[in-house]
Amino acid sequence: MSRKYFGTDGVRGKVGTFPITPDFVMRLGYAAGRVLTRMDHHLAPGTKPLVIIGKDTRISGYMFETALVAGLCAGGVNVRITGPLPTPAIAHVTRAQRAQAGIVISASHNPFDDNGIKFFSAQGTKLPDEVELAIEAELDQPMDLVSTEQIGRVKRIDDAAGRYIEFCKSTFPNALDLRGLKIVLDCANGATYHVAPPVFHELGAEVISIGTAPNGLNINLNVGSTHPEALQQAVVEHQADLGIAFDGDGDRVVMVDHQGQLLDGDQLLYIIAHHRHERGQLAGGVVGTLMTNLALEHALAKEGISFQRAKVGDRYVLELLNANGWQLGGENSGHILSLDKHSSGDGIIAALQVLHALRASGSTLADWGNRLPLYPQVLINVKVAQRIELDGNAELQAAVKSAEDTLGGSGRVLLRASGTEPKIRVMVEGQDRALVQRLAEDIAAVVQRVAGQ
Repeated sequence: MSRKYFGTDGVRGKVGTFPITPDFVMRLGYAAGRVLTRMDHHLAPGTKPLVIIGKDTRISGYMFETALVAGLCAGGVNVRITGPLPTPAIAHVTRAQRAQAGIVISASHNPFDDNGIKFFSAQGTKLPDEVELAIEAELDQPMDLVSTEQIGRVKRIDDAAGRYIEFCKSTFPNALDLRGLKIVLDCANGATYHVAPPVFHELGAEVISIGTAPNGLNINLNVGSTHPEALQQAVVEHQADLGIAFDGDGDRVVMVDHQGQLLDGDQLLYIIAHHRHERGQLAGGVVGTLMTNLALEHALAKEGISFQRAKVGDRYVLELLNANGWQLGGENSGHILSLDKHSSGDGIIAALQVLHALRASGSTLADWGNRLPLYPQVLINVKVAQRIELDGNAELQAAVKSAEDTLGGSGRVLLRASGTEPKIRVMVEGQDRALVQRLAEDIAAVVQRVAGQ
């Protein structure tokens, strides 16, 4: 069955535009509450399910938090609210509190006027498909308040941030510290603003923080992992050893070396994978996505490390990791999963895994970056007025094959439809930048012609 409201990462959209409205979010909370109360949680008789709610720093988060609480309590569920916390922190608190679900109010790396609702299971992972479908089915039913004595209660968890800080620190080896490192942290004016600086400071680093003054409107605004220019400048100005940038909800990370050079998720994933493989601690192989740079695949192959690609989206990376029994995977956007450390992608924990490799090897971030120069990758988004069957179009397939033949084994072509916009994404990568650019433009021209643009 296809989902009506849920995408690959919950329900997301523009604030005030359906379904991101207070009325719908309240009904979503109620529907989730009714589904949770019907599920077999092995709860003691008369005990209500428990849901943890966290949010990022968007101004609309307060409104939607209230709406969710009302809906969940009306559905007979007890609620604990944490205030602003990273998405992976809610996954952790959900497991630690033995809650039946966790909910995060966030639109991740999007601008402040977007927002979204995403759910975690009791295990701190994305909700199973059947539960999301059950919630959607419940949304079509009337909203009837449970009997008065069954209404849920709401309380605040006052020490949630402190618990998460200690959890993050616990993923870094006790025998190592960060003394002598000057680190610039860019918290994107988002959910990591009050938790990331203490983590790295308490492990011994000298910390300089930017993007730690959220006002509800400036989340991801010219800062964070999607706008690393601010971090690159700050690292050079402060003569820091490196910089770390998170996105608005803290599940993505990119890093900058002492020269201001950016390392994306693919390069960070390589550092972690190489370090673990060298020590015999890499369980199985590594999972990337269709957008993972070919240079990473080639580098891992040289070291005898298995690599597989999933569809774009951390949900699909997690699915393939679980199917293979592997632990490490991620996306070039900086969403990195280390399942031996946490059940979900976590920017702070991923950064600590990279720093572990640096401290253990005695190398700098620049040294590691030089070991994996990425291949030039050109992405062209072609707007289309109507859906195009990519696999069934002979002209498009001929254009792709021609480009692949030209690249030989030294490059890659990817043609895919956007899941959120009326666009066809043309991606070509290889070792010759000029050739990659020309081939991408040639394929984009064919797409436009086929689409009748």
